[in-house]
This record gives sequence, C-alpha cells and structure tokens, in this order.
Amino acid sequence: QVHLVESVGGLVHAGGSLRLSCAASGRTFSSVIMGWFRQTPGKEREVVSAVTGGAGRTFYADSVKGRFTISRDNAKNTVYLQMNSLKAEDTAVYYCGLRSPLYSGSLYVKEGYEHWGQGTQVTVSS
Repeated sequence: QVHLVESVGGLVHAGGSLRLSCAASGRTFSSVIMGWFRQTPGKEREVVSAVTGGAGRTFYADSVKGRFTISRDNAKNTVYLQMNSLKAEDTAVYYCGLRSPLYSGSLYVKEGYEHWGQGTQVTVSS
C-alpha cells in the first residue's frame, strides 16, 4: 500500500529556512500530482503548493509564493518543499499529499488527494 513519510520539521526563527521532504513507497508517483498542505488548530487543511507529473508544473498559494519552492525527484519517489523567509504565520502542521488520478477537480482541493503523510510540525519564532 501507499505510504508517505515526511521528514521532521523543526523550530526556526523568522526569516530562516527549512526544507521538508516526503518519500513515497508502495506506489510509483512520477506521473501523479503531489501537494503540500498545512493546518493550524481550528482551521481546515489548506493547500500550500502542488506539482504535477510529466512537465512538473508548479502551483503556489499566494501566501507562500516567492518564498516556498516545491520540487520532486521521481527517481527517489520524493517531493520536497523548500521554505525560505519563514514567517510566524507559516507555523503549522505540514502534510504532503498524493492526488488521486481519478480526481478531475482543482489541484487546490484537499478532497482530491487520497494519501497523506503523517504531518510534521513547523514552528517559526518571531
């Protein structure tokens, strides 16, 4: 079965950087869309970024555009999220997700993702 294992997050100062990774096992993901989401207490899980298979087109939420970069290494079945210029409001639990190939809706809709990583805490100290 599909398992997504995320790297450990961490505590960083505002303005710092952190790189998250998500390794997939049990299924080839080179042709599927992968996304990063985040969630804070009392709020719904929201999209941060996504990357398609094939050409690897990327998408970013307005709140992180210009600061975060998503990438994937298909040979390693791994997707990354490079987070730069971190802000206190970036504090959240971050989840990687694997989008269902049967879903034809928006890349930003969490309901379209069928597998999730365990979540990792990222805390940004202001």
